[in-house]
Amino acid sequence: MRARAQQLVLALVFLSRLPLGRFLPPQVLPLGAVVWAFPLAGAILGALAALPLWWLGPGLLPAALSLALLVWLTGALHEDALADFADAGGGRSTEERFRIMRDSTIGAYGASALLACYGLRLAALSMLGPLALVASAAAGRAGAVGLMRALPPARRDGLGHDAGRPRASALLVAIALAAVLALAVLPLLPALAALVAAGVAAMAVARRAQRLLGGQTGDVLGAGIILAETAALVALALAG
Repeated sequence: MRARAQQLVLALVFLSRLPLGRFLPPQVLPLGAVVWAFPLAGAILGALAALPLWWLGPGLLPAALSLALLVWLTGALHEDALADFADAGGGRSTEERFRIMRDSTIGAYGASALLACYGLRLAALSMLGPLALVASAAAGRAGAVGLMRALPPARRDGLGHDAGRPRASALLVAIALAAVLALAVLPLLPALAALVAAGVAAMAVARRAQRLLGGQTGDVLGAGIILAETAALVALALAG
């Protein structure tokens, strides 16, 4: 039980900027062994970010505050990854795309992707409550596990390489956790809609990453998280 708790802490450290590193054991835990906990870590982050929605109720301002809090909790890791991955689409070769993704500047593709995702998440979340953010955050992190399993690392270094490819059993646990969390906080049909939408978004990212880069990187994983989360929120809003 203690080992599972430590794995959850490492998942939170990996996916956020929460100062939890002091709770990790002295020995290095392999990241591939903790991906099962990604949806649970996402649900925790979603619940914390949803504090304005818990306190004020649904609405444009509480939704904006919750999204701002989520960005702060995650250190904008996923937003940065989305911008880099979107900008990579302008490269003419794999090498040029990797160079673009390493560049700290943001281009038109990256800025457009960020604006679109912010707008969609804000519009959807303003119609929903805090539990929708909990479920979508969990589903988005499960999407990252699916990307890690579906695609090989595109580089011999970096986050995607260090994470490796999780076992099929870890992916199944992550999917099951995301489903249980969604079904625990949402009605059946909206929960299923959110899970399916997140899965479709993750598959779309996987297909594009395979075509552009030949595999996954840390930026691909981060982009997959935010796009799957956005798709889940939009599906929940449309489901009413």
